[in-house]
Amino acid sequence: MLPTLGTQGELVLEDKLSIHLDPTAFNRGDLVVLKSPIDPSRLICKRVLGLPGDTVCVDPTGQYADSREHVLIPKGHLWIGGDNTEYSRDSRMYGPVSMGLVQSFLFARVCIP
Repeated sequence: MLPTLGTQGELVLEDKLSIHLDPTAFNRGDLVVLKSPIDPSRLICKRVLGLPGDTVCVDPTGQYADSREHVLIPKGHLWIGGDNTEYSRDSRMYGPVSMGLVQSFLFARVCIP
């Protein structure tokens, strides 16, 4: 999640309760922690870019798909992306992800001196 989150010297605070109270409480721009759709033993951090019912461009950079290709996000799914687009594995590679994979929201970052 560079440049938003550093590789060291930072702690993040997670909200694990909101996911259980309202599993549809997602907003575009939220930072979420979720099980990786390609390796469920790993946790990843990504930004929510699209919500159910949204039509999104699969890959605006044209790196993984034609920049004119669009997809409708199905009910119960999100479109997620990393902030460091050039090096990110995200929905451009594996499509919409199930909301059920989301473990928490990130709501604060603390820099450690």
